[in-house]
Amino acid sequence: MLRPLLITSALSISVAAFSGFGAQEVQEPTATAESKPHPKADPKDVESIEAIVTSLYDVISGDIGEARDWDRFRSLFHPELGQLVPLRPNVRAGTWSAQAMDPEGYAVQARNWTQTTAFWEKEISNKVEHFGGLAHVWSTYEGFNKKDAKEPFVRGINSIQLMNDGKRWWVLTVAWDAERDDQPLPPKYLPAK
Repeated sequence: MLRPLLITSALSISVAAFSGFGAQEVQEPTATAESKPHPKADPKDVESIEAIVTSLYDVISGDIGEARDWDRFRSLFHPELGQLVPLRPNVRAGTWSAQAMDPEGYAVQARNWTQTTAFWEKEISNKVEHFGGLAHVWSTYEGFNKKDAKEPFVRGINSIQLMNDGKRWWVLTVAWDAERDDQPLPPKYLPAK
């Protein structure tokens, strides 16, 4: 996903959650003296797992120079916990490293990238696991240089961790890795034929 940062990056990294001393309800964020208020989400964007994942793909896609709605993007993420984590492979060493950033950091980098590059991303299959207020979406994506392109220039997997606070869904983490010649997408993560 979120290809603007790393054309060769990203696999799923699960968010380790520690809930040992009791859960706290997520409050709608408010502004502090140092920050602006967290953007309020369109209720349709966050009413279901499917809706928030669709919104995530939609908001980052567009033509060269087309402004993305970064407030909408930020509104999908938990205000304190939201992160994006592209993986960076070192093919020669057979290792990966990760870079974590908050939604604002991603938006700043992607703003520059989208001035010179069109990027349209769509989900082609997914596997959803859901328990209580926690959900995980293993989402296979394709990225295109044109909205109506027939062949993707990139494919990969987004690992999307979500939570529901009883009022809406929040993105906690999006981590991703791209397909490469030495790392093809397994058939089980592709659409059924």
